[in-house]
Amino acid sequence: MKVQFLGAAQTVTGSCYMIEANGVRFAIDCGMHQGNTEIEKRNDDTEIYRPSDIAFFLVTHAHIDHTGLLPAMTRNGFTGPIYCTEPTADLLGIMLQDSAHIQEMEAEWQSRKLSRNGRIKKVEPLYTTEDATRAAEMLRPVDYGNSFEPSSGIRVTYKDAGHILGSAFLELEVTENGRPTRLVFSGDLGRPDALIVNDPQKAAPADYLFLESTYGDRDHKDPRFSRDELAEAIAYSYGNGEKVIIPAFAVERTQEVLYTLYLLHKEGRLPADMPVFVDSPLAIRATEIFRKHPKYYDDNMKKLVDSGEDPLALPNLKYTLNTQDSQALNVRSGPAVIISASGMCNAGRIKHHLRHNLWRPGASIVFVGYQGVGTPGRKIVDGNATVRLFNEDIAVKAKVFTIGSFSAHAGQSQILEWVSAFAHPQMEVFLVHGEEKAQTTLAGLLRERFNLPVSIPGYLEEVTLKPGRESLHQTDEARAHPDVDWEFLLAETEGKVAQLRKRLAGVEKRPWVEQTDIRERLVEINGELLHFLSQL
Repeated sequence: MKVQFLGAAQTVTGSCYMIEANGVRFAIDCGMHQGNTEIEKRNDDTEIYRPSDIAFFLVTHAHIDHTGLLPAMTRNGFTGPIYCTEPTADLLGIMLQDSAHIQEMEAEWQSRKLSRNGRIKKVEPLYTTEDATRAAEMLRPVDYGNSFEPSSGIRVTYKDAGHILGSAFLELEVTENGRPTRLVFSGDLGRPDALIVNDPQKAAPADYLFLESTYGDRDHKDPRFSRDELAEAIAYSYGNGEKVIIPAFAVERTQEVLYTLYLLHKEGRLPADMPVFVDSPLAIRATEIFRKHPKYYDDNMKKLVDSGEDPLALPNLKYTLNTQDSQALNVRSGPAVIISASGMCNAGRIKHHLRHNLWRPGASIVFVGYQGVGTPGRKIVDGNATVRLFNEDIAVKAKVFTIGSFSAHAGQSQILEWVSAFAHPQMEVFLVHGEEKAQTTLAGLLRERFNLPVSIPGYLEEVTLKPGRESLHQTDEARAHPDVDWEFLLAETEGKVAQLRKRLAGVEKRPWVEQTDIRERLVEINGELLHFLSQL
């Protein structure tokens, strides 16, 4: 049996684990890569997935970093079933369409930009809404705990991962040559006592564990204090007549924040005249899907709903579906809470809200989820004095709150507790979905506490699994991490500076207005260079 890591390998996006066993090729998840330009170029490299050779997909949950390339697979030849839970199927019905619309708009924008530059070239989207529709038609809902065989000799069981509504970790039993091999893929593992969803179920003993490690180096704050911190942010901005800006993923995080605001309202800690806006069409539609699946709620949520309460509603809650209403929020005076996507501030309407509020000393920016390396959200959390949005440096003067206990991911201690229920020295662990520091820390703890063999595979790495023997690892390093030719880049830069000096010789003889135009452009370039240097 072989497993290749096509994403979420020493990163936290692009989850996809391609498996070859019993003459069948299938994958766990197929997520979109998110981050800097080089990371996102991986989305275009669909060739490495060989979509037409994939028999089926097993999807752990609906988040785009686990599912966002499914339409690209259908566009490039995949025709098999996609298994997932019922809530995941409903959420994907809207999320893949939303993602496809973004791809189409981005391609259209790039095409217009090239045309303005005199280059007539039509840029094709990564996939279209038609591709997303085809992917949704291939979804096959399954229930927690009901084992099934998508192919001969491959038995799959979905269990509740407690991450978001309908999320799952997967137990696989692959029988080759009469010998069963048991694998567990954690997907994104939730934290105990989270709002709305149940705690993660326990996994059965396995030969191999593919374990997420997002928070492998730290625990979350005590969840009992998260509501107090949100109340503090609200009181701070309300007192200053400014807005509370909450970047939140459309699925689960937005609903958790609404639930928490509902509790603050009941406690009298949400001012009655402070409106709450959900400014994300996707989040609005996702909230309706949450209401459709009460059997997946935890006991506390079920009790509230059964008593006639709606924890996802507020007296002063308003939804902004269209662009005009969203734009109006940025010229609206007075305090308000604005929940908007994306959660890492790298796309969507949240960027506009940050542009209009990040520089205001009385405003609050409340982060309620993980911020990936290179994203605007991470730069704000890390304490950058300015953040670049829409080609403009925006000063960070608002008060920044980071409420880690809202995270839908298990913290370090919670990961270790979950593993302890089925760990044994013969179980080999592969750490996925994490950054270097988190993975290195967690690997050390797993070895120390449970005497487990632990690997941290890289992008495109392939392992051959043979229970009872050491796994064989190989990778195409040149393709996974192409070398950066720094000498060439620096020589190019120095050459352009030399050309600039040469062409500016005698510039003082040109008309004064022309000189000032050239000066303004050069000052702008120097500003860009200074900003770049400050990031090194």
